[in-house]
Amino acid sequence: MDKKNILLCVTGGIAVYKAAALTSKLSQANFNVKVMMTASAMEFVTPLTFQAMSRNDVYFDTFDEKDSAKIAHIDLADWADLIIVAPATANTIGKLANGIADDMVTTTLLAATAPVWIAPAMNVHMYDHPAVKKNIETLHTFGHRFIEPSEGFLACGYIGKGRLEEPEKIVNLVQDKLTKPSKQPLQNKKVLITAGPTREHVDPIRFFTNHSSGKMGYAIAAKALELGAEVTLVSGPVTIPAPAGVNVIQIETAEEMKIAVMQHYREMDIIIKSAAVADYRPAVHHSEKIKKKDGAMVMEFERTADILKTLGQEKEHQILVGFAAETQDVEYYAMKKLQDKNADIIVANNVKQEGAGFSGDTNIVTIYHRDGSKKELPLLSKEKVAEALLLEVDKLIKQKVQGQDLL
Repeated sequence: MDKKNILLCVTGGIAVYKAAALTSKLSQANFNVKVMMTASAMEFVTPLTFQAMSRNDVYFDTFDEKDSAKIAHIDLADWADLIIVAPATANTIGKLANGIADDMVTTTLLAATAPVWIAPAMNVHMYDHPAVKKNIETLHTFGHRFIEPSEGFLACGYIGKGRLEEPEKIVNLVQDKLTKPSKQPLQNKKVLITAGPTREHVDPIRFFTNHSSGKMGYAIAAKALELGAEVTLVSGPVTIPAPAGVNVIQIETAEEMKIAVMQHYREMDIIIKSAAVADYRPAVHHSEKIKKKDGAMVMEFERTADILKTLGQEKEHQILVGFAAETQDVEYYAMKKLQDKNADIIVANNVKQEGAGFSGDTNIVTIYHRDGSKKELPLLSKEKVAEALLLEVDKLIKQKVQGQDLL
């Protein structure tokens, strides 16, 4: 296999030292690495360090053309098979989201057609700021992929989410992307997965939710990534970490989940609705805490949007997978859901069955198809269930392709 070209864009933050290690490890993994730095990055580590690690020139000045026959930032954008921004500061993320090109890194990224991966690193409160969240969501819509920061002790003294992912993990993701064989079943497929519960608020203190842990959806996301897909995960509030390399969109309510899903579904090849979405929400959301009173309390509820049904009505080329968590007549309700929601596959289980509940690490499911066929799975880990489901999806995609070829 030919050596792949990686352009590493390093922006200013204390995590620049990890970018030096990343450069070294990518070079050791037999990738061609060229490094581009912002002025702030050079305040932490000198270009000479990256030059020694990559054995290539380091770029930092848009107007410093090392080869008069080429325009450097255009040439580097065309050269790269993959561009990684690590560490990515809030400042650079904001510039990229708004099309600002005021240094060599941002100018090159605007000219890039190769996949762009962004690895944020910043203070936990900065990462949680609404402006940063909005900019990240904008970059998601551009097709950029995020390598989620990990949690731990930060240089600012805080403990929380904001640490640049470890170089070894980033290298593993790059190897999966660039050196995995092309026979990966979901290679070049875009998959959207919903996971976890939603929360429907009564007042600033209380909300209604369910027992979903998100483990099934997160297992599907990890396995889809492993099988070659580009994965977007729309997740309700859960306590488990997202798989590294997955684009994560955090939501809380059913309405927020619907908005996120409908913003992205057109560009997807596969949509898997594994989240346990609230069917009802309080008709009134009180701005102040409801004080308890003597006697009973009556509360009015209203229906939330049926996301799966909406997708079934709107879908074009997408494979649509839904989940049915039942307590009785599992097959009847699964087949009814297939028809009512215009889904291609329904994954159903009886949550009262031992080993098939929400928060466990195992599941017992049956995969139902529109043609009436089904695949019953025994007690398996959720990772194995995810693999079996995705292979069923791959078979369905191949069947559709074969049917189109016959036409």
